[in-house]
Amino acid sequence: MMFRLPRGYQRLQGIAPLAVSHDRFVQSLHTILATGTLFDWAAAHPDRREYRGRGPVYSAPLPNDGTRVVVRHARRGGWLAPILGDVYLPPTPAASELVIAAILARAGVPTPPMVGYATYRALGVLRRLDVVTVEVNGLDLAATLAREPEAAARPGIVHAVARLLAALLNAGAWHQDLNAKNILIATTDAGDRHGVLLDVDRVRFVPAGDPHMRRANLERLRRSMDKYRERGEPALNIAEFAEIEALVGSEEAARATDRETALEAYMPWE
Repeated sequence: MMFRLPRGYQRLQGIAPLAVSHDRFVQSLHTILATGTLFDWAAAHPDRREYRGRGPVYSAPLPNDGTRVVVRHARRGGWLAPILGDVYLPPTPAASELVIAAILARAGVPTPPMVGYATYRALGVLRRLDVVTVEVNGLDLAATLAREPEAAARPGIVHAVARLLAALLNAGAWHQDLNAKNILIATTDAGDRHGVLLDVDRVRFVPAGDPHMRRANLERLRRSMDKYRERGEPALNIAEFAEIEALVGSEEAARATDRETALEAYMPWE
Protein backbone atom coordinates (compact mmCIF):
# COMPACT_ATOMS: atom_id res chain seq x y z
CA MET A 1 0.00 0.00 0.00
CA MET A 2 1.41 3.40 -1.01
CA PHE A 3 0.90 6.52 1.06
CA ARG A 4 2.18 10.07 1.04
CA LEU A 5 5.07 10.85 3.37
CA PRO A 6 5.40 14.18 5.19
CA ARG A 7 7.86 16.67 3.76
CA GLY A 8 11.45 15.79 4.61
CA TYR A 9 10.98 11.99 4.69
CA GLN A 10 11.73 9.33 2.09
CA ARG A 11 11.42 5.61 1.54
CA LEU A 12 14.73 3.78 1.68
CA GLN A 13 15.47 1.91 -1.50
CA GLY A 14 16.62 -1.71 -1.55
CA ILE A 15 15.30 -2.48 1.95
CA ALA A 16 12.28 -4.81 2.07
CA PRO A 17 9.50 -4.72 2.75
CA LEU A 18 9.49 -1.01 3.83
CA ALA A 19 11.73 1.46 5.63
CA VAL A 20 11.27 5.23 5.95
CA SER A 21 13.77 7.83 7.13
CA HIS A 22 14.02 11.56 7.59
CA ASP A 23 16.36 12.95 4.94
CA ARG A 24 18.96 13.78 7.58
CA PHE A 25 19.27 10.18 8.79
CA VAL A 26 19.14 8.14 5.58
CA GLN A 27 22.79 7.08 5.74
CA SER A 28 22.57 6.12 9.40
CA LEU A 29 19.49 3.92 8.96
CA HIS A 30 20.93 2.31 5.83
CA THR A 31 24.07 1.43 7.81
CA ILE A 32 22.05 -0.18 10.60
CA LEU A 33 19.58 -2.05 8.39
CA ALA A 34 22.41 -3.53 6.33
CA THR A 35 23.33 -5.59 9.41
CA GLY A 36 19.90 -6.49 10.84
CA THR A 37 16.92 -4.86 12.52
CA LEU A 38 16.87 -1.45 14.14
CA PHE A 39 15.85 -2.89 17.48
CA ASP A 40 18.57 -5.55 17.52
CA TRP A 41 21.15 -2.86 16.74
CA ALA A 42 20.00 -0.70 19.66
CA ALA A 43 19.74 -3.65 22.07
CA ALA A 44 23.34 -4.67 21.33
CA HIS A 45 24.89 -1.18 21.29
CA PRO A 46 27.68 -0.79 23.89
CA ASP A 47 26.42 2.71 24.79
CA ARG A 48 22.75 1.75 25.04
CA ARG A 49 20.33 2.86 27.75
CA GLU A 50 17.28 0.76 28.55
CA TYR A 51 13.79 2.00 29.32
CA ARG A 52 10.70 -0.03 30.13
CA GLY A 53 7.35 0.08 28.35
CA ARG A 54 5.25 -2.79 27.01
CA GLY A 55 8.66 -4.30 26.33
CA PRO A 56 12.24 -3.05 26.57
CA VAL A 57 13.08 0.18 24.75
CA TYR A 58 16.65 1.25 24.02
CA SER A 59 18.43 4.49 23.25
CA ALA A 60 21.78 4.71 21.48
CA PRO A 61 23.78 7.13 19.28
CA LEU A 62 23.30 6.73 15.54
CA PRO A 63 26.24 5.72 13.37
CA ASN A 64 27.54 8.38 10.96
CA ASP A 65 25.65 11.08 12.85
CA GLY A 66 25.87 10.68 16.63
CA THR A 67 22.31 11.83 17.34
CA ARG A 68 20.99 9.84 20.28
CA VAL A 69 17.76 8.06 19.41
CA VAL A 70 15.17 5.84 21.07
CA VAL A 71 14.29 2.56 19.32
CA ARG A 72 11.19 0.59 20.21
CA HIS A 73 9.81 -2.62 18.80
CA ALA A 74 6.08 -2.05 18.33
CA ARG A 75 3.80 -4.25 20.42
CA ARG A 76 0.06 -4.27 20.68
CA GLY A 77 -1.80 -3.32 23.82
CA GLY A 78 -5.32 -4.08 24.97
CA TRP A 79 -7.34 -7.18 24.17
CA LEU A 80 -5.49 -7.84 20.89
CA ALA A 81 -2.11 -8.16 22.60
CA PRO A 82 -2.37 -11.87 23.52
CA ILE A 83 -3.66 -12.72 20.02
CA LEU A 84 -1.52 -10.68 17.64
CA GLY A 85 1.40 -9.65 19.84
CA ASP A 86 3.78 -7.66 17.63
CA VAL A 87 2.37 -8.24 14.12
CA TYR A 88 0.41 -5.75 12.01
CA LEU A 89 -1.16 -5.43 8.62
CA PRO A 90 0.75 -3.10 6.28
CA PRO A 91 1.37 -0.19 6.19
CA THR A 92 1.47 -0.67 10.05
CA PRO A 93 0.69 2.05 12.64
CA ALA A 94 4.01 3.79 11.94
CA ALA A 95 2.61 5.37 8.77
CA SER A 96 -0.09 7.27 10.69
CA GLU A 97 2.22 7.94 13.65
CA LEU A 98 4.67 9.72 11.36
CA VAL A 99 1.94 11.93 9.93
CA ILE A 100 0.51 12.70 13.39
CA ALA A 101 3.96 13.61 14.76
CA ALA A 102 4.57 15.98 11.85
CA ILE A 103 1.16 17.65 12.28
CA LEU A 104 1.67 18.07 16.02
CA ALA A 105 5.14 19.57 15.67
CA ARG A 106 4.03 22.05 13.04
CA ALA A 107 1.02 22.98 15.19
CA GLY A 108 3.28 23.75 18.14
CA VAL A 109 2.96 20.57 20.22
CA PRO A 110 6.41 19.38 21.38
CA THR A 111 6.88 15.68 20.68
CA PRO A 112 10.02 13.62 19.98
CA PRO A 113 10.72 13.88 16.22
CA MET A 114 10.53 10.63 14.28
CA VAL A 115 13.81 9.60 12.73
CA GLY A 116 12.13 6.80 10.79
CA TYR A 117 10.90 3.24 10.99
CA ALA A 118 11.33 -0.17 9.40
CA THR A 119 8.97 -3.08 8.87
CA TYR A 120 9.95 -6.74 8.56
CA ARG A 121 8.11 -9.74 7.13
CA ALA A 122 6.33 -11.91 9.68
CA LEU A 123 3.70 -14.36 8.35
CA GLY A 124 2.17 -13.81 4.92
CA VAL A 125 1.27 -10.14 4.58
CA LEU A 126 1.79 -9.45 8.29
CA ARG A 127 4.67 -7.23 9.38
CA ARG A 128 6.72 -6.48 12.48
CA LEU A 129 7.78 -2.92 13.16
CA ASP A 130 10.59 -0.88 14.76
CA VAL A 131 10.19 2.88 15.31
CA VAL A 132 13.03 5.36 15.90
CA THR A 133 12.62 8.81 17.49
CA VAL A 134 15.06 11.47 18.64
CA GLU A 135 15.78 11.10 22.36
CA VAL A 136 14.61 14.12 24.38
CA ASN A 137 16.34 14.43 27.74
CA GLY A 138 13.89 14.33 30.62
CA LEU A 139 11.68 12.10 32.74
CA ASP A 140 8.03 11.25 32.41
CA LEU A 141 5.61 13.14 34.64
CA ALA A 142 5.28 10.30 37.16
CA ALA A 143 9.05 9.91 37.52
CA THR A 144 9.54 13.69 37.73
CA LEU A 145 7.05 14.01 40.59
CA ALA A 146 8.69 11.08 42.40
CA ARG A 147 12.19 12.52 42.00
CA GLU A 148 11.20 16.11 42.84
CA PRO A 149 8.46 15.94 45.49
CA GLU A 150 9.45 19.24 47.13
CA ALA A 151 7.04 22.17 46.81
CA ALA A 152 9.60 24.43 45.16
CA ALA A 153 9.70 22.22 42.05
CA ARG A 154 5.95 21.95 41.59
CA PRO A 155 5.11 25.32 39.93
CA GLY A 156 7.49 24.63 37.05
CA ILE A 157 6.00 21.16 36.55
CA VAL A 158 2.42 22.48 36.73
CA HIS A 159 3.11 25.21 34.19
CA ALA A 160 4.87 22.76 31.85
CA VAL A 161 1.81 20.46 31.89
CA ALA A 162 -0.55 23.42 31.41
CA ARG A 163 1.40 24.71 28.40
CA LEU A 164 1.37 21.27 26.82
CA LEU A 165 -2.39 20.95 27.31
CA ALA A 166 -2.85 24.46 25.87
CA ALA A 167 -0.82 23.46 22.84
CA LEU A 168 -2.99 20.35 22.40
CA LEU A 169 -6.11 22.51 22.62
CA ASN A 170 -4.77 24.95 20.03
CA ALA A 171 -3.89 22.06 17.69
CA GLY A 172 -7.24 20.29 18.14
CA ALA A 173 -5.38 17.22 19.39
CA TRP A 174 -7.16 14.69 21.61
CA HIS A 175 -4.81 12.16 23.20
CA GLN A 176 -6.89 9.10 24.01
CA ASP A 177 -4.40 7.83 26.59
CA LEU A 178 -2.98 10.99 28.17
CA ASN A 179 -1.43 9.61 31.34
CA ALA A 180 1.55 10.31 33.60
CA LYS A 181 3.80 8.12 31.46
CA ASN A 182 2.90 9.86 28.19
CA ILE A 183 4.05 13.33 29.25
CA LEU A 184 7.80 13.90 29.37
CA ILE A 185 9.05 16.80 31.49
CA ALA A 186 12.13 18.18 29.73
CA THR A 187 14.45 20.74 31.33
CA THR A 188 16.48 23.23 29.30
CA ASP A 189 20.02 24.32 30.19
CA ALA A 190 18.47 27.48 31.64
CA GLY A 191 16.27 25.39 33.95
CA ASP A 192 12.98 25.99 32.12
CA ARG A 193 10.48 23.12 32.06
CA HIS A 194 8.60 21.92 28.99
CA GLY A 195 6.01 19.19 28.58
CA VAL A 196 6.66 16.85 25.64
CA LEU A 197 3.94 14.53 24.34
CA LEU A 198 4.68 10.80 23.94
CA ASP A 199 2.76 7.91 22.30
CA VAL A 200 1.35 10.19 19.62
CA ASP A 201 -0.21 7.26 17.75
CA ARG A 202 -3.08 7.62 20.26
CA VAL A 203 -3.82 11.19 19.11
CA ARG A 204 -6.96 12.04 17.13
CA PHE A 205 -7.85 15.46 15.75
CA VAL A 206 -10.97 17.54 16.34
CA PRO A 207 -11.71 21.25 15.70
CA ALA A 208 -9.11 23.41 17.47
CA GLY A 209 -10.34 24.82 20.76
CA ASP A 210 -13.12 22.24 21.14
CA PRO A 211 -14.14 22.45 24.84
CA HIS A 212 -15.10 18.77 24.91
CA MET A 213 -11.60 17.78 23.78
CA ARG A 214 -10.08 20.15 26.32
CA ARG A 215 -12.07 18.44 29.07
CA ALA A 216 -11.29 14.95 27.75
CA ASN A 217 -7.51 15.54 27.84
CA LEU A 218 -7.65 17.03 31.32
CA GLU A 219 -9.90 14.33 32.76
CA ARG A 220 -7.82 11.52 31.25
CA LEU A 221 -4.72 12.92 32.94
CA ARG A 222 -6.62 13.45 36.19
CA ARG A 223 -7.68 9.79 36.27
CA SER A 224 -4.08 8.76 35.75
CA MET A 225 -2.94 10.91 38.67
CA ASP A 226 -5.75 9.54 40.85
CA LYS A 227 -4.32 6.03 40.40
CA TYR A 228 -0.89 7.17 41.60
CA ARG A 229 -2.42 8.96 44.57
CA GLU A 230 -4.44 5.88 45.53
CA ARG A 231 -1.18 3.88 45.61
CA GLY A 232 0.42 6.48 47.87
CA GLU A 233 2.75 7.72 45.11
CA PRO A 234 3.44 11.40 44.28
CA ALA A 235 0.74 12.95 42.09
CA LEU A 236 -0.65 16.33 41.10
CA ASN A 237 -3.22 17.44 43.67
CA ILE A 238 -6.64 19.04 43.35
CA ALA A 239 -5.30 22.59 43.68
CA GLU A 240 -2.66 21.97 41.03
CA PHE A 241 -5.25 20.59 38.61
CA ALA A 242 -7.39 23.66 39.23
CA GLU A 243 -4.39 25.83 38.35
CA ILE A 244 -3.72 23.80 35.21
CA GLU A 245 -7.34 24.13 34.14
CA ALA A 246 -7.22 27.91 34.66
CA LEU A 247 -4.01 28.22 32.67
CA VAL A 248 -4.96 26.07 29.69
CA GLY A 249 -5.84 28.24 26.74
CA SER A 250 -5.56 31.46 28.75
CA GLU A 251 -2.39 32.91 27.21
CA GLU A 252 -1.80 33.12 23.47
CA ALA A 253 1.85 33.97 24.21
CA ALA A 254 2.31 30.59 25.92
CA ARG A 255 1.02 28.83 22.81
CA ALA A 256 3.41 30.79 20.61
CA THR A 257 6.28 29.82 22.90
CA ASP A 258 5.34 26.15 22.60
CA ARG A 259 5.21 26.45 18.83
CA GLU A 260 8.74 27.86 18.80
CA THR A 261 9.93 25.14 21.17
CA ALA A 262 8.41 22.36 19.08
CA LEU A 263 9.80 23.55 15.78
CA GLU A 264 13.22 24.83 16.77
CA ALA A 265 14.28 22.71 19.74
CA TYR A 266 12.60 19.40 18.93
CA MET A 267 12.49 19.64 15.13
CA PRO A 268 15.95 21.12 14.47
CA TRP A 269 15.94 20.23 10.78
CA GLU A 270 12.82 22.27 9.98
